[in-house]
Amino acid sequence: MKVYPYRRLTGNVSWRVDSAQFKTEGEPWEDVESKYISTVERVLALGPDEERPDWTQARLRLSAGLPGKAVDPTGPWRDVKVVAVLTERATNTRTTVEFAPVSDDGREHTAELSVHRCDLLDRASLTVHVVATVDGVPGRVIATSDVEWFLDVIESAPSLARELDVKMVGFASGASRLHRFKDSAWLVDTTGRIPVVRVNTDFEGLGDLIAVDGGNGVEKTVRELLIAQMCSEVWTAVFHSAVGDLEIEEDGTPLFPHGWQGDVLREMLPDVYPDREPEDALREVHSARTGASATGWGELQPRIHFAASRRAGVPRTLSTTIRDLERLTQGDDA
Repeated sequence: MKVYPYRRLTGNVSWRVDSAQFKTEGEPWEDVESKYISTVERVLALGPDEERPDWTQARLRLSAGLPGKAVDPTGPWRDVKVVAVLTERATNTRTTVEFAPVSDDGREHTAELSVHRCDLLDRASLTVHVVATVDGVPGRVIATSDVEWFLDVIESAPSLARELDVKMVGFASGASRLHRFKDSAWLVDTTGRIPVVRVNTDFEGLGDLIAVDGGNGVEKTVRELLIAQMCSEVWTAVFHSAVGDLEIEEDGTPLFPHGWQGDVLREMLPDVYPDREPEDALREVHSARTGASATGWGELQPRIHFAASRRAGVPRTLSTTIRDLERLTQGDDA
């Protein structure tokens, strides 16, 4: 838990994206249809779509509500302001807009955030902060909303989850950069917007085994175990990639990254450190990786391996495989 040297605002800071518009070069503004906005998953999808022309600018209409104590004149805060911050790691974009009060009591606020398509590459995160003058110091963050929205310029459907990309590629016969890995069954690439698993179709029999459903009992059993092992390696690779790409605050506190990296860490950390809150677990992992804690990075690997295996369902799949092989063996003996 982070400790602040000044009074912070408690209570719920609620906000949402009410609507959005886009425009193309030389054309008037158009409303974004509701099917591209998910208020449940809090995603606005503005990716390529045949029903919508390529856009150059977009603007989002936002609304926010503050708890009563934020505007209490007897409270410790002065010049209270609400700001929305749009950030994207891929382009290092950071756009900020200040809300304007629209109610007599000063609790309800609205804002309009403008976005240029050329500034975004993948998925941007939108958060809301409350800042104020505290103890004579202006610009202190006294609250950050738990709600986070995402602006996705890749996908046309507003979904928080993204599928793992699996590509069937010949390592020996394909691109030259893959030739050195021709003896590998698969590779995990975490450098793109989502992780990619490249399955080596030049590895004899592997492509057919993974790609084709059905088959006899032995083929099905081996395929399920192989896929579970592959998924375990994927979880391990993406965890290491996410931990290696953390943003660090000035006081050394690591922050959860946006996009799939943050999703991976939130998914795995409860298994890596089951007795700690996610923020504390992230801090411990970062300390181990940088050598700032008594727990070394090598000592942490069994925990990461366990978490990855559990996410991939390896223990369950392995138990099922052993039982299936026992039944097949008994059938052959009979």
